[in-house]
Amino acid sequence: MIVVAGEALVDMVPVGEDELTPLAPKLGGGPYNVAIALGRLDVPTSFLSRVSTDHFGGQLIKRLHASNVETGLVQRGPENTTLAVVGLAEDGSARYAFYVDGTADRLVEDPGPLPLDAKAVSFGTLSLVLEPGASVYETVLRRESKRLLTVLDPNIRAGLIDDPGAYRKRFRSWLPDVGLLKVSIEDAQWLAEDSDVIEIARTWISQGPAAVVLTKGGDGLSVITATGQVDVPPVKVDVVDTIGAGDTVQGALLAWLHDHDALSVEKVRALTNEEWTDALAHAGAAAAITCSRAGAEPPFASELTAALGG
Repeated sequence: MIVVAGEALVDMVPVGEDELTPLAPKLGGGPYNVAIALGRLDVPTSFLSRVSTDHFGGQLIKRLHASNVETGLVQRGPENTTLAVVGLAEDGSARYAFYVDGTADRLVEDPGPLPLDAKAVSFGTLSLVLEPGASVYETVLRRESKRLLTVLDPNIRAGLIDDPGAYRKRFRSWLPDVGLLKVSIEDAQWLAEDSDVIEIARTWISQGPAAVVLTKGGDGLSVITATGQVDVPPVKVDVVDTIGAGDTVQGALLAWLHDHDALSVEKVRALTNEEWTDALAHAGAAAAITCSRAGAEPPFASELTAALGG
């Protein structure tokens, strides 16, 4: 089983193209999307978070169940659900404004050691920024890194980071406890303060992760390892929007590792270039499907199999 830890929220997404277009609620949040992607790809998955008992929270739970995600680790509370208002650029890329004060996901409590059948745990996005929850998830990360493959996608939301220097320092402090790091090229540049991303990725590897996977939007995917670099071109698709694309990469990559019995730091480090090419192509194809439809809608296993020609 793979545990995905972090926030669940509601994206308010434009449903038209003019300035006065209405907004429609779409269930999301980076970690939530990762869990949905994994569950839809038939990987045993459990979601760790605190979810509101309000209407949105109930819908978030229903969608997890509909996507085959277990919710035994989900805590419930009366606080409101986090809202993210999404604006779309001409190329379909998303920009976010968040309403997070006192919301449920910030108040998650340490669940203690994760279930014995867990093989990996994934972290990222707002949950590692907003206190007091950020410190709880950090505790889980450090504790479980002794036993499980820990996977991190920082998924930077710079508008919510009051002290960028302090966050960058904290990010570096996580690296010894991270087995696999996945990061967008934009986030890598932000974290590296515009230094050479490939060189910074190699520095990060020397500090802990077995590999760094870079998502590069229309330029495809890359992985940096201690022994080299593998690049995979993008999948051509008519982009509706990019909401959830990076989360789908995270979920589909973890699904590939699960299906190939590679959910450990040692096994990730031992992957060949050919295996990385297959893994990244798998993740890229899944993300392309998500980009082809509105909101964060990762594919089901049958859809991805068809897209890959299976």
